[in-house]
Amino acid sequence: MDLREALLTIIPDAERVTSGESALDQHGRDLSYHIPRRPDVVVFPVTTDEVSRILAFAHERRVPVVPFGVGTSLEGHVIPERGGISLDMTRMNQVLEVRPKDFLVRVQPGITRTQLNKHLTPHGLHFPLDPGADATIGGMAATNASGTTAVRYGVMRDQVVDLEVVLADGSIVRTGSMARKSSAGYNLTGLFIGSEGTLGVITELTLKVYGIPEHIVAARAEFPDIHAACQAAYGIIGSGIPVARVELVDEHTVAAVNRFRGTHYTETPTLFLEFQGTKAAVEADVALAQEICREEGAVAFRFETDSAARHELWEARHDAALAIAATAPGKRMKVTDVCVPLSDMPEAIRRARETIDRYGVYGAILGHVGDGNYHVEFMVDPDDPDEVAVAERINDEIVRFALERGGTCTGEHGVGTGKMRYVAEERASVLPLMRAVKRAFDPRDILNPGKVFVLE
Repeated sequence: MDLREALLTIIPDAERVTSGESALDQHGRDLSYHIPRRPDVVVFPVTTDEVSRILAFAHERRVPVVPFGVGTSLEGHVIPERGGISLDMTRMNQVLEVRPKDFLVRVQPGITRTQLNKHLTPHGLHFPLDPGADATIGGMAATNASGTTAVRYGVMRDQVVDLEVVLADGSIVRTGSMARKSSAGYNLTGLFIGSEGTLGVITELTLKVYGIPEHIVAARAEFPDIHAACQAAYGIIGSGIPVARVELVDEHTVAAVNRFRGTHYTETPTLFLEFQGTKAAVEADVALAQEICREEGAVAFRFETDSAARHELWEARHDAALAIAATAPGKRMKVTDVCVPLSDMPEAIRRARETIDRYGVYGAILGHVGDGNYHVEFMVDPDDPDEVAVAERINDEIVRFALERGGTCTGEHGVGTGKMRYVAEERASVLPLMRAVKRAFDPRDILNPGKVFVLE
């Protein structure tokens, strides 16, 4: 009996257990330049019990299992390096419970952040994390995603109070409670978040949610050079303004967005900002931010209060990656993802620009500079070894600078396969402990094997 036939005895639905060519291709890659690798079969569970039975089966037969959301990852996380089962969680996409008085919501992992917020809006609530892509909540937890609002609300690990997780042998555990905090033993909730599917499969999450702000203002500040923009971002954070978003895009990014969306933004380094709160508090914050930007040489400062105009402004920022991708049809994205101490951020971005220019390639700089996390994005032909080598050298120089300054090789995208060699260096002192944890949770190494670190 082949793998698909065996799985059909667990889920007797040919449409949900498939080895069709298009499904295998879709589940064999993410948005990045990493080399695709097909799974042997794709399975679409709809209940925790089904996930449990699939993992028990895989554990017994030593079949690799790779959880899959919508495939928006950028470091090869969902690529099944050793074949096996791609476990597509997108049909487990329900809101199970909203608790407005507790500011909590309980969801299945396959729901996307946009779907969740549509459900929360009638309750006057929202889930603020915004990584740009309309990722699944389970995928965001698996990579400890953050995005544009992390400077105000924190990262995914800060939002989750409880998980239901299926372990490698099929057993089901809960890691937390409905309480907002706990000192009851090890923080296993935090352990699973960011584990990239290597320790268990998340089947339910309880999340913190927040009231929709009374007043929101989005602003756009333009600068003569990228260093001035970085200094302004640093000044805004240092001033204590509770800014909700501080996003940097360079002139190359703005130009790509203009071509992609038909907009007419001035093609110069720009900060995209957002302020939330009461009307009086927001007006004071905007005024102070505008003053800081002007002191750093801003040539323009424009703001929007209308919801449609704000939406258009942030859509332009969110489309940046797609816009850059559109500059090189047929190529794939290579995106750096370092995070540095805030005081080092202006110098880090200046060096990144110098590195790109020194190699003579097209590269755009953008990122969540309010928390020291920035990206360099360029397009790569995976079949051109010289192009790939140059991209890797640029990435290496950017990562090396971050590590030398006490930063990290990945601020939000995660490790996958693309950052494994840097994690081995950055986390060298605790790598044996990480391996011990992996062996304790997944002794047969069936859960997303070959990711995060070499098990040995």
